[in-house]
Amino acid sequence: MTTLVTGAGLIGSAAAKLLAARGGKVVLIDLRAPADIPPGVTFIRADITDTGQIDQIIQDHSITAILHTAALLSTAMRADPVLGLRVNILGTAALLEACRRHSIHRIVLISSTTVLYSGFSTLGPDPIPEDAALHLVSQRPGSLYAVSKLTCEQLGLLYRDLHGVDAISLRLGAVVGGDTDAPTSVPGRLFSTLVEAARAGHPIALDDPLLIWKGNEEFVDVRDCARAAVAALDATHPQTGVYNIVHPAQWSLDAVIAAVESTHGKLSVSYDRSVSTGFAGFPHVRPAGSSTEAAQQELGFSAAHDLQDSLRHWWPA
Repeated sequence: MTTLVTGAGLIGSAAAKLLAARGGKVVLIDLRAPADIPPGVTFIRADITDTGQIDQIIQDHSITAILHTAALLSTAMRADPVLGLRVNILGTAALLEACRRHSIHRIVLISSTTVLYSGFSTLGPDPIPEDAALHLVSQRPGSLYAVSKLTCEQLGLLYRDLHGVDAISLRLGAVVGGDTDAPTSVPGRLFSTLVEAARAGHPIALDDPLLIWKGNEEFVDVRDCARAAVAALDATHPQTGVYNIVHPAQWSLDAVIAAVESTHGKLSVSYDRSVSTGFAGFPHVRPAGSSTEAAQQELGFSAAHDLQDSLRHWWPA
């Protein structure tokens, strides 16, 4: 099997490394070359919205499966909404069409648990399943990123129904790890900020509203994201089609601060404790964790890395 991995970012590169390490043929594409190309991985500079180029790569390398991680994140989408929607939605549509035309064995799409954040006011207290009900108008997605990810999930399911394309979507929780020098994601900024303060031994005031939240939030390590992607590529009977990929524990901001203290030393943090919003500024507080039952039963996947382990691995003391 030869796997095409789109996106040479954190998850794409980590998954490509896992696939190559077990002897698989891997083609990794992105507009920019990664700093390190994993051994056994062929890198090609390519645009996922260029259907002719994608077709040529599939033909030249006899691609049999696709892992699609390439996307613009929330900050980049706010800066250029049209580009973000073109890359995230039309890029996914182009890959699904390529799967249909070339009879690709499977395509795995990277999604996000943020697609259900708008439903938090009516969900819970039981673990939130993938097929949770949302009111289409009043609980519409709260960000361009969530809109794009929910749309791509629906496209994947529709291509399953109409064309027999074996599409799977993985809803990732807040991803922890990766490049810790200049993080752009909300969890990356949060953990880097706290760890740097602990290392310096200086008190810190968290005044960015995206970095403070009421209640609990769930996270997932980059390494687990890569393992889940490989598990989805390998799964023999993935009936649900959409799966939550998170560590089963949920964390308050105070618990996160305590975890940083346990790995990096004493930390004095002040923040607005009257905050009423959920993680990353979303209006509603998380009412429950995401159910991981489907991922365990159909993909054989369970997260292996808790938050302390992620801190020790990505931000060594």
